[in-house]
Parts: sequence; structure tokens; C-alpha cells
Amino acid sequence: RPAASPPSKSSKIREPTNVKKAMLALSLSIWLSPTAYAQKVPPQLLAHAAHCLATKNFLPSMHGRNRSLGFFLDEKSYAREKVVYVVNYAGPDKSNGWVFAVFLTEHNGEQHFNIQNNATFVLSKREVDGISFVGSGQPLGGIWTQQHLEMAIKQIEARPRLILSDKNLSAALPSVTCESYAEDSRSRF
Repeated sequence: RPAASPPSKSSKIREPTNVKKAMLALSLSIWLSPTAYAQKVPPQLLAHAAHCLATKNFLPSMHGRNRSLGFFLDEKSYAREKVVYVVNYAGPDKSNGWVFAVFLTEHNGEQHFNIQNNATFVLSKREVDGISFVGSGQPLGGIWTQQHLEMAIKQIEARPRLILSDKNLSAALPSVTCESYAEDSRSRF
């Protein structure tokens, strides 16, 4: 039998097989699907917390633009309590915005959100922790509270942003109640 001739340089460069193409498409769809889904349908927890922030007038005006939000659920920092940290980014570069600490209580299928802290922040390379709280938007509380807000911002920064419109935030939610530190206890709910 004659020896097979070595493959030419042009035959070494082949297009991917159908199986490779299918695997690449599947891998991309799996990798992108959580992000794509998150952009379309915000998690209920974020939607409910943002609803409370909107109804209690904590969210700044976005002049008709959609809101770019992120959130982080902290179930470890406070004994037997859950805190939903929400960030409302001021612009598409995620370099500044507003952060909120909202305590969550759940009972008999109802959610109660209690807004306990808020601050205005800027990401800053000059700060040791990379975050600076600015202007009159300083957080309430001491160093521990500030460190937890910083930790939450960093956690949220690493996640996809979610888009919500103010119209969606103003709809009534029958199983959600809201209160904040800024209101008289007689006017809650």
C-alpha cells in the first residue's frame, strides 16, 4: 500500500464540525441565559424592595429613564434577620449611585420591608475600600454599618444590573407592606 501523504497546510484548517458548533452554541446559551433572564424579569425580591423605596419616596428622579438596579440579600450579618441591599445606579458606568438597606420580614406569605438606611456613593480609587460616601447622602450609624453598605455595594457590583421602570414600581402589591425610619410610626403602611 502506498503511504498516505501528509496533510497539506490548507487541510489542517477546517471549519468546526456540526457537533462542535452545537456544543459552542449550547455553552454560550447556558453562559448567557442567567444574564439575559435577569435583564428581562427582575427577581421578585428586588421588585418588592424597589416598590417600597419608590412608594416611600427614597428613589431619586430618573427623568423618565429606566432604573438600573442591583441587589444583594444578606442573611448572615444580623442574627435571625434578612437585609436586602439595593443599589440604584446613577448611570450606565456603575460608578456612582444610591444604596439602601431594607430589612425584610416574612410571615404567612406576606413580606414586610423596613427601610433602615440609605447613602449616596461614588466608586473611588483614592479610598482604601474603593467606595466613598458623599455629600448629604452619608449613611446613618457608625463604621460597622458603613462597612456593611460597602460590602453590599461590592457584592452588587459583581452581578448583572437589572432594569425597572418607575411605572412598574408604583403598582400596588397586596402581599407587601412598607415602612421606613423617616416616617412617624403612626403613618406606617
